[in-house]
Amino acid sequence: MDVKNTIPRREILATAATAFTTALFTGNVKGANDRIAVGFIGLGAMGSGNLGYAMKVPELQPVAICDVYKPHEQRAVEAAKKGGIDVKVVKDFRDVIANKSIDAVCISTPDHWHAYMTVEACKAGKDVYVEKPSCVYVEEGQKMVQAARKYNRIVQAGTMQRSGGYFQKAAELVAGGSIGDITFCHTFQSGATKQAGYGNPPDSNPPDDLDWDMWLGPAPKRPFNAIRWGVKAAGFPTFRYFWDYAGGAMTDWGVHLIDPLHQCFHEVMPTSVVALGDKYYVTDNTETPDTMQATFHYPKFLATYESRTCNPLPLFGREGAGTTIHGTEGTILVTRSGCWVIPNPKSSLPAAAWEKNPEMSPMNLPHWKNWAECIKTRQKPTSEIETCVRSSTTCLLANLSMRFQTRLDWDEANWTVKQEAAKPYLKARYSSPWKLEV
Repeated sequence: MDVKNTIPRREILATAATAFTTALFTGNVKGANDRIAVGFIGLGAMGSGNLGYAMKVPELQPVAICDVYKPHEQRAVEAAKKGGIDVKVVKDFRDVIANKSIDAVCISTPDHWHAYMTVEACKAGKDVYVEKPSCVYVEEGQKMVQAARKYNRIVQAGTMQRSGGYFQKAAELVAGGSIGDITFCHTFQSGATKQAGYGNPPDSNPPDDLDWDMWLGPAPKRPFNAIRWGVKAAGFPTFRYFWDYAGGAMTDWGVHLIDPLHQCFHEVMPTSVVALGDKYYVTDNTETPDTMQATFHYPKFLATYESRTCNPLPLFGREGAGTTIHGTEGTILVTRSGCWVIPNPKSSLPAAAWEKNPEMSPMNLPHWKNWAECIKTRQKPTSEIETCVRSSTTCLLANLSMRFQTRLDWDEANWTVKQEAAKPYLKARYSSPWKLEV
């Protein structure tokens, strides 16, 4: 594919454009019955799920899908048909973004594409739903926020727990001061990874039905490797464990675990970060650690992140992943399964539990409904992009601290770190001809 430095935007075939425009919302707030035309970019594990949620929101109309891997396209088309929806297959994501009859886009690509596509969509007047983590480089996140503000776009991030009742309850409890003064928080995940991990296949030719060059896009040019790609028609994508495309468990699970703290404490950032980790056990060709611990110094409390992918012991006898908030009167444990208040010894605080509640459990569908509502009202969505950028940046700083074996001090005013030697690693490094410009 010939890609020029200007990266031209081509229009979709006229027949497809005509099909998109019928009775759909096209950028202006209309009546309650108008529908929002949505294009889906990236139809892997997350993208398929997002398409499914969107089809359950009456205000949304999926109209186009785009993926560089043909089996993903086919699976998405079949899923849409089962839901009574006819979607158009678009080969190049830039055609989805450029098409004026599409009102909004959902970006569920590998992480290294999130920032570029979001910025370009905002520039084209599209509202955006983008998966977490928001970015791979700190600078990318900053530009995503700038683009949303400059072009007045509604950008919802995929930190869907914010729309879940258990996490909203935790924020309510913290705001109400029920557990007293808070000085410590802990986030954790555990698992039982096999020593062989995902294996060590040699580099090879990419599948005939995959556009590997486009999959790489702004990332460094690398030979195809089945684990480095790690995106199959079904299964868990392993690209997350290579630094070129993501940030390992820290930006995969860690964002979901750190984000509730930011939700509870009004989006405050840590002032400093220290982290250690390594591959102590797993022998596959992935790059990110199998074991990691990070410490975050926030203005009024200390927080830690613990990743034990080689040991599945749950904490509190309940969960293999979660967020705890420790106060002078008690502790809040919040997970996707529930929210619990655990009193301290001799505290008068009563124990409380919210779990297995059908009204509080849903997260994804309420999150999509919130995005649709905000597109029409132009109000701030639950996971407005800056919230996810802050949580993602916190995790990116932990990875940088670990990789370069140094403490990092955050400079909030300038959205950078105080350590000069680390500053170059906050900036996006895109392969030509891709450029991130707001």
